Amino acid sequence: MPSSARILVVDDHVEMGEMLKDPLTDAGHAVDVAASGEEAITWLRTRLYDVVLCDLRMKDVDGLDVLAEAQKVDPCLPVLLMTAFGAVESAVEAMKRGAYHYLTKPFRLDEVLLYVERALEERRLRTEHQTLKRQAADRSALGSLIGRSAPMRTLYGLVERVAHSGAPVLVRGESGSGKELVAQALHSEGARRQGPFVAVNCTALPHALLESELFGHVKGAFTGATTARRGLFVEADGGTLFLDEIGDMPPELQAKLLRVLEDGEVRAVGADGARSVDVRIIAATHQDLEARVKEGRFRADLFYRLNVVSLRIPPLRERREDIPMLAEHFLAQALARNPRSPVTALAPEVVTELARMPWPGNVRELENLIERFVVLGSQPTVDLSLLRLHASPGVPDVHPLAAAQEQVVSLRQLEGDYIAWVVARCGGNKTRAAELLGIDVSTIHRRERADGGISQR
Repeated sequence: MPSSARILVVDDHVEMGEMLKDPLTDAGHAVDVAASGEEAITWLRTRLYDVVLCDLRMKDVDGLDVLAEAQKVDPCLPVLLMTAFGAVESAVEAMKRGAYHYLTKPFRLDEVLLYVERALEERRLRTEHQTLKRQAADRSALGSLIGRSAPMRTLYGLVERVAHSGAPVLVRGESGSGKELVAQALHSEGARRQGPFVAVNCTALPHALLESELFGHVKGAFTGATTARRGLFVEADGGTLFLDEIGDMPPELQAKLLRVLEDGEVRAVGADGARSVDVRIIAATHQDLEARVKEGRFRADLFYRLNVVSLRIPPLRERREDIPMLAEHFLAQALARNPRSPVTALAPEVVTELARMPWPGNVRELENLIERFVVLGSQPTVDLSLLRLHASPGVPDVHPLAAAQEQVVSLRQLEGDYIAWVVARCGGNKTRAAELLGIDVSTIHRRERADGGISQR
């Protein structure tokens, strides 16, 4: 959130505009006050603003006109409308046209400040997201790798450096962390980008078929071999072969793979001769291959052959700041696949809670959860109730005091986490939770509004 923002207040009652200017200025923002909608439109065309706070009912040029102009000038510019109680229907119409929120007069100044800060934070996230999308697009093949965290920036740099080498690469990372995306980026950014990229999961096929899949077979080589098959090494000739979960490859195939890497030749099952191939190998694993070598379950010579360059994919819990961007990316993809879904957005408190979850399944787990929201959601905005309904039941219910032992947190955060934990224990019944906590239920609601949604564990 920016420490200082430029805010435009629009109200044809000058005293109202000045009354709003003082607390916003005290909060560190630069505030302009326009005494009419016409003046506001002029300023919108000549000055840059972060938030607009505008009265709905004004003479000649009203709040809807100001809203329309603001959207033309900057589609990401949040507009908060102020309206009298009797004009709520008009305010709802304005929300449908893209207003960020509306405030019903009379309102409290602290309420205004709260919604202004939320609007500023949402604007910051939208602007940052658009910037990173452009940066990702500029990265070409790296555009499929999403994130701005330090571990991901380090990974981007390594991929760009390693891509143009022909050396084998061993990609390490937990299941669901995006190892194949890294392999695709290495291929597409390198000198072999015009060649094929062929992927195989070494755990997806029975061991008896994996040899045939990799090296090919001739007709009649075994029962069921009614036609010849070239094999994935030949299909990847001139390009890249990605061997996912290489740690699960059976020992007898490890020896044959090593021979191909050393000789550059592949022999199909049942064939009399070998065929030369020019293939770059990228292997991936979620296992500790060093430990498997010590246990005699993985060949040491093959390990050293594959581990020329090693890239580690950080698990999602180590790059939580990337989760909001990933969630928005997966939401857009899911909506493209499900255009009839009523879902259009994730509530801010849902995004906050997503960033707190442990994600044992990493990016794949997050993507699948967003897909469930889109497929099963019945409202435009995904809220905490839908998150609690469809989040993985395997997420541990950690007591906030136990979690706080792992890192220092503020008393306010600890209090909020504990309230959320009690609410979750009460099945979402905030009245019951308030009784157990010895507080008024309004305290829970105030904390939700102030914190953008109390965490639901």
